[in-house]
Amino acid sequence: MIETLSTESIATLPAMAPAAQSAADALPALPRQAKTVRDTGLEPRFLADLVLKAIQAGGKSPLAILAGQLRLSVGVLREVLNPLIAEQQVEVAWCGDSDIDMQYQLTSIGQRACAEALARSRYLGPAPVPLAAYRAQVERQSLRGHDIERVTPARLAAVLGEDGLAPHARATIGAALYARRSLLLHGPSGSGKTQLARKLARLLPGPVAVPYALMAGRQVIRLYDPALHLPPPLARQEERRSGDARWGLCQRPLVHVGAELGREMLELRHDAEEGVYHAPPHLQANNGMLVIDDVGRQRMPAAELLNRFTAPLDAGADQLTLQGGQAETVPFDAAVVFATNLAPASVLDDAALRRIGYKAEIGALPAAAYRTLIKRQCCAHRVDYDDGACDYLIQRLHPQARRALLACYPAGLVERIADFAGFAGQEARFTQASVEQAWHSMFIACDGEA
Repeated sequence: MIETLSTESIATLPAMAPAAQSAADALPALPRQAKTVRDTGLEPRFLADLVLKAIQAGGKSPLAILAGQLRLSVGVLREVLNPLIAEQQVEVAWCGDSDIDMQYQLTSIGQRACAEALARSRYLGPAPVPLAAYRAQVERQSLRGHDIERVTPARLAAVLGEDGLAPHARATIGAALYARRSLLLHGPSGSGKTQLARKLARLLPGPVAVPYALMAGRQVIRLYDPALHLPPPLARQEERRSGDARWGLCQRPLVHVGAELGREMLELRHDAEEGVYHAPPHLQANNGMLVIDDVGRQRMPAAELLNRFTAPLDAGADQLTLQGGQAETVPFDAAVVFATNLAPASVLDDAALRRIGYKAEIGALPAAAYRTLIKRQCCAHRVDYDDGACDYLIQRLHPQARRALLACYPAGLVERIADFAGFAGQEARFTQASVEQAWHSMFIACDGEA
């Protein structure tokens, strides 16, 4: 869900690991700053309403604060404010030494005008971007662009590291990303499909410009989510000053949905209290990656879910409906990764499976890769590792319990070893005894297990 943004929250958004292309020179240019009302692409009446609501919310409102809150240039704000002052809806409350050091407040006439503006829409936040401008920007930033850096075996290896993936699975994943086609990851629960999909998002090159909100007809759609649209590690300050502040510079988004996904989540959601719409996940994922996890466990048939995405993905556009039946064409440009722990043939027929570009089975790890993962977890949790204890785990406990060497187990085991040691006030060590204690705290004993 997209939350209301403040200047402070935008300035303190969390950082994320660098994407594949993070040099300052690789940052795309933000759309050019709108210097006039006409440049914004928005109706003057809408902007006037927005300014009235912002001044009412802030009381005596400095011009610089209004510019930051509404993400509009001082030139645009003055063009909006001058008629409001002439109509005696707004007045200058204080004036400093410079022409930008001014504060504004509503008059009694302005209070009544603001009430009418709130009746039309309660939205208050960054000025939206016209849907047509958003479509054009998504196209410029498209993953399908000819100048977008393609995935190579070296880049894939750098991101995946020693993950124990079978060579054929790694090659399939690489080909899917290279071709920018949909991908299905399938295999048992706990084999690491979700974590793998999240790693793949790091291969998407370069940051992108994302608007805080969209204007579709006369309706506002909140698009930006600080949890999904994370800032790039580097940014050119001069670009931020000259760019349109209605857009944020972000890493290519990773949007993850699972079994909770239902039909209603794939449509625009109207917020009656605010009078705005919230964007569905696939709209928020534009120019990034959409991971649809737990396929076959959603509140809609898997075939219907697949059809909902594959046709728009092929077309590069989707149709979303506003209240009243007004349909709007929105771009759909994302790398789509499906994941399931069910047998693909049990949830999708042959025709549906053919519509997914590539399929990669993610299964149990080889013993060497599993051992490497144990060592990595011991290092991360500062647990003293012992090779003999790892032999006992792999050669005795796993076969005895008839549990495959899945990627989900090492972290759980090592964390429990650290927990038991911390509770006992002892140094955490990966020994046969501590491994066995952690193992039995994780699982219910099955027939034949000691």
